[in-house]
Amino acid sequence: MPAEAPSSGDGAEPGAPRERRRRRGRARAWTEALLHTLKRSRRVKANDRERNRMHHLNAALDELRSVLPTFPDDTKLTKIETL
Repeated sequence: MPAEAPSSGDGAEPGAPRERRRRRGRARAWTEALLHTLKRSRRVKANDRERNRMHHLNAALDELRSVLPTFPDDTKLTKIETL
């Protein structure tokens, strides 16, 4: 039996240059404008989430104030006083 050179298993001829595979993901170069747009978009979404969180918190505190007795009746309790 003739001795064969070990092959890499890819079916290519020995000594032939290998093709490089492109990586996906973070290997992409980002432009400054694209980064700025992406950061602004993330900031707007975070601001929306925070605004909605505060609206829900304030609504819950208003509901809690409605069942708490206050004196005099026309004063509104602060968030800390309500808790």
